[in-house]
Amino acid sequence: MRLYLDACAIIYAIEGAEPFHSAVLRRVTEVESLTGGVLLTSRLSLLECRVKPIRQNNTELLSRYNDFFTRTKVEIVEISSAVIDRATTLRAALNFKTADSIHVATAHEAHADVFLTGDASLARCPDVRVDVL
Repeated sequence: MRLYLDACAIIYAIEGAEPFHSAVLRRVTEVESLTGGVLLTSRLSLLECRVKPIRQNNTELLSRYNDFFTRTKVEIVEISSAVIDRATTLRAALNFKTADSIHVATAHEAHADVFLTGDASLARCPDVRVDVL
């Protein structure tokens, strides 16, 4: 199982309120327990998740994010030219925001089985199965 975590899903896991916090942690734990299970996310998620703790000089929260991103089963996917090309097409066709287009395109290019997000509008994407929290 290759589960792609949108940045909002990671934020829910690290600092989110219920029921989203538990829902994401349940999915993360499930994938981490599988042989060959991988948690995918874009390099963009590091920016999106870490801005708040850096801006607020919250070293404890920043450490929690850094710990998450260095977990054994977490794979950070780079934003390649193929990702940008697909993101451009998605943004033009579906009017997604730029960051959302990059996340969905990254999930597709990384062969994710599921894209986990809190954004219901992304369920319109035909490129990857989207599970909305």
